[in-house]
Amino acid sequence: MSQAFKTTLSPRIKAILEDFQKNLENGITSIGVINDEELYQTELEKIFGTRWNFMAHESEIPESGDYVLRYIGDDAFAVTRGDGGEIHVLLDVCPHRGASVCRAEKGKSSHLRCPYHGWTFKNNGDLVGAPSFMEAYKGLDRKKWGLTHAPRVENFHGFIFACLDEKAPSLRDSLEGMAWYLDMIFSLQDEGMEVLGEPQRFIIKSNWKVASENFSGDDYHLLYLHKSTYDIGVMPLPLTENMKGYHIKAGNGHALSFSIDMESKDPIYFFYPEEIVKTFNLENLTEAQHNLARGSRVCVGNIFPNISFLMLPLSPDPKNIPPTPLFTWRVWMPRGKDEIEVFNWFFMYKNTPKEFKEASYRAAMATFGIAGVFEMDDAIPWETLTKNAKGTFARKNVKLNLQMGMENMSSSVQVKDWPFPGISYYPRYEEGNQRHLWTHYVKDMLKEK
Repeated sequence: MSQAFKTTLSPRIKAILEDFQKNLENGITSIGVINDEELYQTELEKIFGTRWNFMAHESEIPESGDYVLRYIGDDAFAVTRGDGGEIHVLLDVCPHRGASVCRAEKGKSSHLRCPYHGWTFKNNGDLVGAPSFMEAYKGLDRKKWGLTHAPRVENFHGFIFACLDEKAPSLRDSLEGMAWYLDMIFSLQDEGMEVLGEPQRFIIKSNWKVASENFSGDDYHLLYLHKSTYDIGVMPLPLTENMKGYHIKAGNGHALSFSIDMESKDPIYFFYPEEIVKTFNLENLTEAQHNLARGSRVCVGNIFPNISFLMLPLSPDPKNIPPTPLFTWRVWMPRGKDEIEVFNWFFMYKNTPKEFKEASYRAAMATFGIAGVFEMDDAIPWETLTKNAKGTFARKNVKLNLQMGMENMSSSVQVKDWPFPGISYYPRYEEGNQRHLWTHYVKDMLKEK
């Protein structure tokens, strides 16, 4: 049984959150929530223990016996493909003495065996044996001593999610408006997407909320931090032109941002070339989804709490190679209050030529890979922000401005009669998406059941 919502907030944490919530109404946040040990420990239960977490893509474990090791908060889980092709998400803790049963981050095996005493489990979690079983445990009910399953597991277009709260809404209900936009992206091709290569993993000395906030709607930072990407030709669109797009609060803390030309009659479809567009089954889309996909140039979003994605065309070598669409999907895995391990997947539609997948992968590696030009730019301010947030004087005195788009602060205005799910603003000179993330963060943290 999940222990979600069992954490009782200390008076200190409750006061911090209530003060944060009050100031957020005026577009003001506190740097102190970025790097606080007690807040972080509360987040592990209140946020990661109750929300849906991305675990793996089914293309990573295509055959029976395949598994990968993934994480929810500070818990490790083996995502396995059983003998019948079914997918399981199993806590990597042997119920005998608590040791880990997985000794590799990925592999292929019909069974998982604990290295401590040799308790052996099928890849569906069932306990099937132990050394000298009849002498040591002949009266043991093996059905009661298998590996612990994640309480909830759902497959969304091949993307495997798990939730530790048995009473949480379904994944689709939890996604609210975001589900509509993901349906649009993942349904462009009947065969769906597949992972290109292994997910990259690297450490950034940053709090997870900083990265999630950035991908929720911080297009403004491109104008300065990423200015060089346009100067050298990596980014094909002028950055001020790129701001001509929409921010969408998709509900439940989820947010998206589109750079789009709604008036274009050309079949843009995220700048996929004509030969790739021909592989799309546009009948899978509703008329509204078709209209949005057709005009889209750049799409970036964050699935609350810590899953971010981005699809856009970029070039790894602007002087010699034209921009190629890429799709990056990443999880900002918390490794403490001031560190994240980035799990960074690159995807492409499965039914596309090998040469195009390779070109997309090269573009992704050069821009949003571990040494990519965008990735290196972002890490520096994220790390300094997190470092500053633990300063004694800063925590007490520094308030952060999140007011862009409020009360005529910028040129951004709410779009009336937005024809798609969520609440939208145009252009992207606004921080309502970030405020939306923080609103649901505080709501989840203060929730008591």
